[in-house]
Amino acid sequence: MPEKIRLGILGGGGDSLIGVLHRVAAHMYDSYEITGAVFNPDHEQSLEFARELGISTDRIYEDFDALVAGEKKLPESERIQVCSILTPNFLHYPMAKKLLENGFHVICEKPMTTTYEEAKTLRDLQAKSGKVFAVTHTYTGYPMVRQMREMIKAGALGRIHKVDARYYQGWINPIIHDAEKRSSVWRLDPKKAGISSCMGDIGVHAFNMIEYTTGLKVKSLLCDFNYLYEDNVMDVDGTVLIRLGDHVKGVIRASQVATGEENGLAITIYGEKAGFRWEQERPNFLYLLSDTDPVQVYKPGHAYNSALSLDGTKLPAGHPEGIFDAMGNIYRGVARAIRGQEYNNGEFPTITDGVRGLNFIEATVASHKSGNTWVKLD
Repeated sequence: MPEKIRLGILGGGGDSLIGVLHRVAAHMYDSYEITGAVFNPDHEQSLEFARELGISTDRIYEDFDALVAGEKKLPESERIQVCSILTPNFLHYPMAKKLLENGFHVICEKPMTTTYEEAKTLRDLQAKSGKVFAVTHTYTGYPMVRQMREMIKAGALGRIHKVDARYYQGWINPIIHDAEKRSSVWRLDPKKAGISSCMGDIGVHAFNMIEYTTGLKVKSLLCDFNYLYEDNVMDVDGTVLIRLGDHVKGVIRASQVATGEENGLAITIYGEKAGFRWEQERPNFLYLLSDTDPVQVYKPGHAYNSALSLDGTKLPAGHPEGIFDAMGNIYRGVARAIRGQEYNNGEFPTITDGVRGLNFIEATVASHKSGNTWVKLD
């Protein structure tokens, strides 16, 4: 077995769901070892959390700057190789920038930054550094999403006509109607979340899913947001018409106030030969739709699936896999890239996907604020 990759964690302490998700994913293929961290802004809480996890407190740093400085003093054979950024959005850019400038690989939660200009700056820095940079659009790690991507690439749908992606949640609904409550949520604070809440948090996942599976790029869009209240400056619901070509069009629907919805990400892609449908809450079923034949259902773990899908399948057919497995597949791909091993370019989203995401987010805001006009993406 190759030596484990030394991993640093920034954020994700306590009962943070994203922290648990990343830590489990990092351990899934025995490729990483958490070597150092800043789990919480409060150093004592970071130390206590490290003890709970059974991690040595020797390299639990007081803050991010101390982590970078401390690790740089160590021999290259001992220092952290890659850092996972799990902090609120406004910290992604300064942390990622400093990590790249100091020779670390980066795994970053989305959105990669809070502005498109910052994203392009990171892209240039990453190209100059030659370091691996992954953006955790987690859902690209599901075996059946990867199967869909590979089958579309092989021509299963023929020429694509239309795409329909939605991401519905209801978690902000109990908060948004109370002015005091909504003022305390960081995702509704533009200083911490950036210029968009709904589209920046979940709509960008739907956007990424479209580009990941189809191989097409969104060229322009028209967006209409709902803020619900005059004093709420962040979108909590939105609909986006998209153009991926002269005759390839679609829609992205996203909401954080879809009452009763949990994590309703779904995508349907229609082509001249057939269509695909996949839903995140039922991730082990990929439906192939046809005008002439019965619906076909693809499931993980079967020999008929693509190499990319099977590589991300950990259990025998009939055993459900979920979001931890999906994130684990992304971490596995990053480990291969860091080690210089051969890997499929669909194994993890890259900095290019991060830049595209910010381009999308800013374009949706610009479209809405301009009175719902079409805006081109770069």
